[in-house]
Amino acid sequence: MLADGLTIEDGLGLALVVVLALPMIGAIICALVRGARDARWVALGVSLVCFAATIPLLLHHKDLKPLSLGEISAINFYFHIGIDSISVWLLALTTFLMPLAIAASFASIKERPKEYYAWMLLLNASMVGVFLARDALLFYVFFELTLVPMFFIIGIWGGPERRAAAGKFFLFTFTGSLFTLAAIIYLGIKSGSFDLATFGQTSILSDKERFWLLLGFLAGFAVKVPLFPVHTWLPLAHTEAPTAGSVILAGVLLKLGTYGILRFAVPVGFGSNPTVLAIVGILCIIGIIYGALVAWVQQDIKKLVAYSSVSHLGFCVLGLAALNVEGVSGSILYMINHGLSTGALFLVIGMVYDRYHTRDINQLSGLARKMPIFAFFFILFTLSSIGLPGLNGFVSEFLTILGAFKSPHLGIGFGTLAALGIILGAVYMLHMAARVIWGPLKTPGDDHSHGHAAHEAKTGETLPVDLNRRELAILIPIAVMVVVLGVLPNIVLKSVDASVRQLITPTDQPLPQTSPQNVAVAGAR
Repeated sequence: MLADGLTIEDGLGLALVVVLALPMIGAIICALVRGARDARWVALGVSLVCFAATIPLLLHHKDLKPLSLGEISAINFYFHIGIDSISVWLLALTTFLMPLAIAASFASIKERPKEYYAWMLLLNASMVGVFLARDALLFYVFFELTLVPMFFIIGIWGGPERRAAAGKFFLFTFTGSLFTLAAIIYLGIKSGSFDLATFGQTSILSDKERFWLLLGFLAGFAVKVPLFPVHTWLPLAHTEAPTAGSVILAGVLLKLGTYGILRFAVPVGFGSNPTVLAIVGILCIIGIIYGALVAWVQQDIKKLVAYSSVSHLGFCVLGLAALNVEGVSGSILYMINHGLSTGALFLVIGMVYDRYHTRDINQLSGLARKMPIFAFFFILFTLSSIGLPGLNGFVSEFLTILGAFKSPHLGIGFGTLAALGIILGAVYMLHMAARVIWGPLKTPGDDHSHGHAAHEAKTGETLPVDLNRRELAILIPIAVMVVVLGVLPNIVLKSVDASVRQLITPTDQPLPQTSPQNVAVAGAR
């Protein structure tokens, strides 16, 4: 009991409502306040409260039952929200990154700031809604709602090609999700319910129906991930988005695609269609290698990291396609780790851009001489991204590849080619870091203070040569999590183990050779 008449479950339910509703209220307040300073502090305060409310949910999510906040019985639509051991980690990732992204916007967003922070909070609410939804139609509503705030964030506050980037982002993801909507409606009508707890019970479906439903779900979620060859919207969107937009896009929005595959494609019968699994596995391998090779030749640091996401998310989906505990658990951990590492890289790149107004590798060199603290964080997050043992990226990459090796429908060929992607990832990331951080000092223009003066003229804020206290306060929490999850990955893995086993068991049953002995033999070939 928390107080007279208030139980722990009541408190957790209140936290659930706060995490979802408070950003919506905060967005309205941001739009109505008088000044930009008020708007940004309201946005930061709301996002911090949401993160604080997530902590008890993370610690006690097993004690919380789904909440019903309304219904439209005529179409079997129920506003049910709740969490489980998988969604709670992605919820925590969302509420952890959002205040950091908002704080990173303080120095760079001076045009129409009230609208900007309102859209950021609405985006926060939309992403949270995806992970809290316990009804398939509610999931889709929040899934689509995320497009609107990000469209305006890119289109208004982005770079020179922001309109093209925003339009391409919206058209690609919206078009793909129409197939997902059709699959959700068909399956909901067929099963008589849109409740996610029973949505994966497909005994009433024929093999043909499972096949087409699977294609419908994959069509929408593959664009969101994105998988090769529907990835072409991502590099432009990342490059043109403001720093905070890139952080949230990489850290959370891309995970909506992998989370959707996990929630819908896997229960519907991913494992009962070995041909589809093989095709998805091939697309993952192509994306891993292609993304790494294209990233290698980029001269824009931000575009390099954008293409690295194409490569990294290939590992994530490959783990899901393995359909074993190692692969799926590794994929869930990869979602979290990629959000931290790549989000952090976009933050440090934005901090360089704020000072020198360039992301061109050819114009930046030897920054460690002028910015040693910045160099420390840049190298730390680079090593995290390439999967250095002891940092967060290593275990998740290892598990997804191990899952591919042990999978009876992927096997040693997929695992070997995925491992090649890790080597290529180390090559292009270390190549970039070596040029930007080490070597002779080189910045745009002969006067190294020129970029700082330009930033001060534009924003009114004087930036020091190295990181200031606000920037350190943004990067230190991510750095701590990078180390903690690298040393203690079982914090996540043990938590999701039971849910993963329950999720993959029905999909394994239609396949031959699914016993532990046969899986071990297949992985050893």
